[in-house]
Amino acid sequence: MKILILLLAPLFIFAKVHYAKVEPYESVVLKSAVSGLVVDVDLDAEGTLVSGKRVIHIDDALDKTNLKDTKQSIVLLEQMLGINQEIASSLAGTVKRQEEYFNRISKLATASKTQKDNAYSSFSSAKTQYLGTKEKIVSLRKQVLDMKYKASQLEDTLVKKSIVPENKYLYKLLVRKGDFVAPGSSLAEIQDASRAKLVLFLEPEELQNIEKKTVFINDKKTAYKVGKVWRVADEKFISSYRAEIYIPAPKNEFSKLLKVEIK
Repeated sequence: MKILILLLAPLFIFAKVHYAKVEPYESVVLKSAVSGLVVDVDLDAEGTLVSGKRVIHIDDALDKTNLKDTKQSIVLLEQMLGINQEIASSLAGTVKRQEEYFNRISKLATASKTQKDNAYSSFSSAKTQYLGTKEKIVSLRKQVLDMKYKASQLEDTLVKKSIVPENKYLYKLLVRKGDFVAPGSSLAEIQDASRAKLVLFLEPEELQNIEKKTVFINDKKTAYKVGKVWRVADEKFISSYRAEIYIPAPKNEFSKLLKVEIK
């Protein structure tokens, strides 16, 4: 009897080793939405976490004056609107009385043609004056709306002339005091350092069942998962696919190189 002995060698799957730099979750270049002269740049804020602090100020003196005058114009127009509404209300009563008088006298056989014509003329004049005032009211309302829109535009411009990051890392300022910027000009590079990411370039076989695989960082098992995978090969690494793993923000350890394995 032949005894068939099957020697089964254990199958080991070796994961490819990657090295990834700890990067901020997002990096954005702020660009100007307005034009103007840069009057102040907070150079001391560069390289720090900024929240609610103005780091770039574009000249807005004229905009502030314009906004102040526009708001005053709105007040005056609304006063004029109120006065004309009172006039219209008074004229409405006059029109009604003149109409009643005309209707009454036009039916009297004893009233002369001149009396009837005068009554009609008074009624017609009162109505024309009333309609003219109503038209002025409509015009004033339109002017108030236009002024309010202008004020909103100026307020929006003023906001855009002060660059105030909220809880962002100011990586680099790209303008200096005295520069003139136009819409689209680069102002600063800011980063969202509230969390971090590791960028990897994976081979096609590594992507199989990627959602079920475990991430090891510096040879330690973690609960992290590959958060995002590009399904089109990278332009630079043409046989690889970009992937990102999202991790908590480290303490002063951005740019640190970590060993990453996915298996």
